[in-house]
Amino acid sequence: HPQELRSGRFWRPVLAEAVGTLVLVGVVLGASAPAAPSPLQPALAGGLAAAALACCFGHVSGAQANPALTLAGLCARKLDAPRAAAYLLAQGLGALLAAGAFRLVPVGGHAGQALAMELFGTFQLALTIFAAEDRGRREGAGMGGLAVGCSLAAGGLAVGPFSGGSLNPARSLGPAIVTGIWDDHWVYWVGPVIGGAVGGLLYDFVLFPRPRGMAERLAILKGEKPAEADSPPEPPGEPLELKTQAL
Repeated sequence: HPQELRSGRFWRPVLAEAVGTLVLVGVVLGASAPAAPSPLQPALAGGLAAAALACCFGHVSGAQANPALTLAGLCARKLDAPRAAAYLLAQGLGALLAAGAFRLVPVGGHAGQALAMELFGTFQLALTIFAAEDRGRREGAGMGGLAVGCSLAAGGLAVGPFSGGSLNPARSLGPAIVTGIWDDHWVYWVGPVIGGAVGGLLYDFVLFPRPRGMAERLAILKGEKPAEADSPPEPPGEPLELKTQAL
């Protein structure tokens, strides 16, 4: 329907599929680096990333991140043709962006590689944390801690060969103070801070937005408790899962 194609209810899950596929492919590529200690590392990292993505995007698009699953959903009458086509294009774009980014990573030298990977790893971790702590969700509330752990492990496996897999400035600051080694220490602040901010903003304002008034936003910035904080906010309509009627 032309009206549906112009709505956020259609395009938010499409964006979720693009971002989910980018994360999944990026994690597997990072874990497949020549410096990875084990050939099992890509499979383990991919499985952990898939578990985290189920928490991030399961309530938005079904967290498929796989054209084979999208085509299976179409054949099983779980998806209509326009949505399936949009998912396929988004998945292809996400995979292309991940592969292109990894092709460019070696150009940045050691510090550039570490910066890019710390940013990417913290980005996917922040997405998972925001999804796990989202009080507006009605499903998967008890799996948040497991999803965050899976995301952290997947990020460590993917980022470790390039930067050691910090994903946390405090984790890098303590050892730097004790050992006195500050080489490229800025990387472990700039990368995680930017990656975390981008991941949080993307989830909260684009993938699963909730309207907030200026008064509520100012109260949050001041550390005050908004008036409506006692009751969980209602999600914007039904979760966008594989429920679309077939053509």
